Amino acid sequence: MKITTFLAAICLCLTASAAFAQQKPNIILVLTDDMGVGDIACYGGSLVPTPHLDRMAAEGIRFTQYYSASPICSPSRAGLLTGSYPARWNITSYLQTRKGNAACEQADFLRADVPTVAKLLKSAGYHTGHFGKWHLGGGRDVKNAPSIQAYGFDEYSSTWESPDPDPLITAENWIWSKTDSVKRWDRTGYFVDRTLAFLAKHKGQPCFINLWPDDVHTPWVADEKDMQRYPEGAQGRRQFEAVMKNYDRQMGRLMEGLKKLGIDQHTIVVFTSDNGALPTFDTRSGQYRGSKLSLYEGGIRMPLIVRYPGATKGGRVDSVSILSATDMLPTFCKLAGVKQVPQPAVDGVDRADVLLGKPSPRERTLFWEYGRNDSTFGYPRGKNRSPSVAVRQGKWKLLVNANGAGAELYDLEKDPGEQHDLSRQHPAETAQLTGKALAWFRALPALRK
Repeated sequence: MKITTFLAAICLCLTASAAFAQQKPNIILVLTDDMGVGDIACYGGSLVPTPHLDRMAAEGIRFTQYYSASPICSPSRAGLLTGSYPARWNITSYLQTRKGNAACEQADFLRADVPTVAKLLKSAGYHTGHFGKWHLGGGRDVKNAPSIQAYGFDEYSSTWESPDPDPLITAENWIWSKTDSVKRWDRTGYFVDRTLAFLAKHKGQPCFINLWPDDVHTPWVADEKDMQRYPEGAQGRRQFEAVMKNYDRQMGRLMEGLKKLGIDQHTIVVFTSDNGALPTFDTRSGQYRGSKLSLYEGGIRMPLIVRYPGATKGGRVDSVSILSATDMLPTFCKLAGVKQVPQPAVDGVDRADVLLGKPSPRERTLFWEYGRNDSTFGYPRGKNRSPSVAVRQGKWKLLVNANGAGAELYDLEKDPGEQHDLSRQHPAETAQLTGKALAWFRALPALRK
């Protein structure tokens, strides 16, 4: 009898293991707003202790060569959602008023017929949710932007800069207000709550969620007292530290919530930022030159932590693999069992093995563009103002203006801070990469209104 019971127990364990292996993982993409690589302690940050993010890294894999698709909000989000360079969809800067969009030589919203990760995962049986900032069209005087649902999301809650603003956080016609039911300092917690509720509702079924808070973007409003003192928000270091501490706590709540739901082992959490920090306080970009709005590393090289306790061993650092935001769509599709990813619309490559703990060098060249003209792309000023086109190939990174002038070449293995321009010392590499960068830029579609 004991042997029979023992064998039955083994069969039950094997059945459970097989079911776990076959079950599609939940995927949560946490996209922080304006977080520099130097904001997190485990990346060398010193401004604010971040024990919960550090624990996420200790339980997962921390990547040191991950790039956003752009150094500014809307195009970086478009790159994540579509797996394509955002300029393919005429998204070049942050989406705003119609007049401002025209000045930036961009569309008023992301087209709804583009392939998106949410649409593709829905085709594989996923329930999809978007909770947080959207900023891919809608708000201000853009009244005809498609609903978030049109991009493949079953449920959503978003901020003022969207076609579907949540009334609890958009009581007035602005990013936040004193009269919001959910106060500015509670907003990240609200989005975490919505995420956990969505997962609980669909427990036992695969879910894909965009958790896109608008922290730690300015204005920083730490609490009720701060709101009274700074009714329009602040950009001071003290306020940033308070907001960052709360943000870190909310990431801890997310991880604890996954454990309480019993889905922790089978949920992939991908944590990153849309673009670099601004203001930087001279520390928020870490060792890198530049900031938000710059194609130097401080504007586009972002933190990336991937936590998947049921499949990967934690506590590792991957400094070998070069990853892009455009890789996330094909990577998530592979992890979710999507059979076919649309080509050639997707520029990213499947890096599922890398996210599962198998580092590998990158074969495909990476490109960026930011700064179509001097009138609407005039920032940042000074040494962090970069040329408008950039390319990364192996250890080399080249920046050049769209007219072919001002080429700068850096060896990122030896000089990640981009302090030593090697364009004169390496004319062959400079010419080759300049040609690649300009050919890519000139092949981008022209804006059609």
